[in-house]
Amino acid sequence: MKGTLAQVRTYERSVQLLMVNQFTINLGFYMLMPYLAAHLSGTLGLAGWIVGLVLGVRNFSQQGMFLVGGTLADRFGYKPMIVAGCVLRTVGFATLGLVDSLAALIAASAATGLAGALFNPAVRAYLAADAGERRVEAFALFNVFYQAGILLGPLVGMVLTGVDFRITCLVAAGIFALLSIVQIRALPARRADDKGKKGQNQEGVLAQWRGILANRPFLLFSGAMIGSYVLSFQVYLALPLEVRRLGGDGEFGTAAVAVLFAVSGLSTIVGQTRVTAWCKARYEPGQALTRGLAAMGLAFVPLLLATAVPVPASGVGLWLLATVPPTLAALLLAIGTMIAYPFEMDTIVRLSGDRLVATHYGLYNTICGIGITLGNLLTGASLDAARAAGMPALPWIVLLALGLACAAAVLGLHRTGRLATPMRSAEPQPATA
Repeated sequence: MKGTLAQVRTYERSVQLLMVNQFTINLGFYMLMPYLAAHLSGTLGLAGWIVGLVLGVRNFSQQGMFLVGGTLADRFGYKPMIVAGCVLRTVGFATLGLVDSLAALIAASAATGLAGALFNPAVRAYLAADAGERRVEAFALFNVFYQAGILLGPLVGMVLTGVDFRITCLVAAGIFALLSIVQIRALPARRADDKGKKGQNQEGVLAQWRGILANRPFLLFSGAMIGSYVLSFQVYLALPLEVRRLGGDGEFGTAAVAVLFAVSGLSTIVGQTRVTAWCKARYEPGQALTRGLAAMGLAFVPLLLATAVPVPASGVGLWLLATVPPTLAALLLAIGTMIAYPFEMDTIVRLSGDRLVATHYGLYNTICGIGITLGNLLTGASLDAARAAGMPALPWIVLLALGLACAAAVLGLHRTGRLATPMRSAEPQPATA
C-alpha cells in the first residue's frame, strides 16, 4: 500500500484529490445502500414491491441520466457537476433517514441516483484529462481507491446500522456534505480542453449526441464490454446465491458471502497496480482487454467443475464445496477486472478523439447499465431454470460463454484497428445558414 500511495503522489494535486474523493464517495454510498432494503421492509414495514420500486428508482435515475450528466460536464465544466452530485447526494441520504412517506422516499432515492449520474462521468473525464499520457496507470490507482471504499463502507455501515439506520444515513450525508466543501475549496476548476471547445459550445446537444451515435467503433466497443459488467456483478448476485444454496442462510452463509466480497476487494487493493504495470509492458490495450474478459469468463470454471462433485449432506465437505469454488470465482473475476479496467477507461478516451469525453463516458455507462439489468434478469432466469431442471451447470456455462464471446468481440475490434480509431463524425462543422 505504501508503494501505491507513493505512486499517487507523483500525480498532480487534482488527480490525487479525485482518487481520495472516489474512496470517500464509495465509503459513504456503501455504508448505507446495502442496508436500505432491510430498513424499508423492516423498520418502515413497506411491502416488497414498494421496496423494489424505491431501489429501482435510484438505479433508473442514475443509469438513465448518465448521458445528461456527461453532457452537462462537457458543457459547463467538470467541477460544477462533481460538486452538484455531492450536494444532491447529501440531501438524498439525509432524507432517506428522516422521512417515511412513499413520495419522499422515492424523491430521495431519485436524488441519490441523479447525483451519481452527475459526478461519475465528470470524475472520469477530469481524471483522464489531468493524468495525460499516464491515464492507464491513473485509472489503475483510481480502481484501488474505488474498491477500498466498497470494502470499508459496508463494515462502517454495519456498525452504525446496529445502533440505528438513521444514524447511518446522517453520517453518510455528513460525509458527502464534507466532501462537497472540500471540492469547492480544493478542487481546481476544469473543463474539457480548450481545443475545439468553442465548436462544442456552438453545437446543439442533439447534434453532439448524433455525432457520438455515429461513432461506430465506440458503440461497438461499448456493446462488446457489456458482458464484463454482467460478469463482475455476479459477485453480488450468482455467487452469493450459490453460497447460500449450499451453505444455507445462517451464520455460515453470511460469513462465506462476506469472504467473497473481501477477496474481491482486497485482491484489487493489493494487486491492481502490479497487474496493470505487467500488462502494459507486454500487451497492447486491445490484447489486455481481451485477456481480461477471457479471465472473467474463465472465473466460472471452478463453479462448473464443482457441479460434477456430489453434494455432501453436511460437514467439512459441504463447507468446502460452498466456499472454495465461489471464492476462486470471485478472485478470478477480480483479476480479470484488474487487467481490463484501466485499458477500458483509456480506450473510451481514445475512441472519443479526446472530445466530449464526459459525454462518451455517460453514454457508455448508460449502455452498460442497461446491459447489467438485462444480464441480471437472464442470469436469474438461468439460475431458476437450472434448479427446476436439475442442471446446476447451466448458469456457469452461460456465464463462461458470455465472457469468451465478449473477449472474442474485443479481439476482433483490436485486430481490425477499430480500438485505435478516434471519432471523426462529431468534429465541429462550419456554421451554415
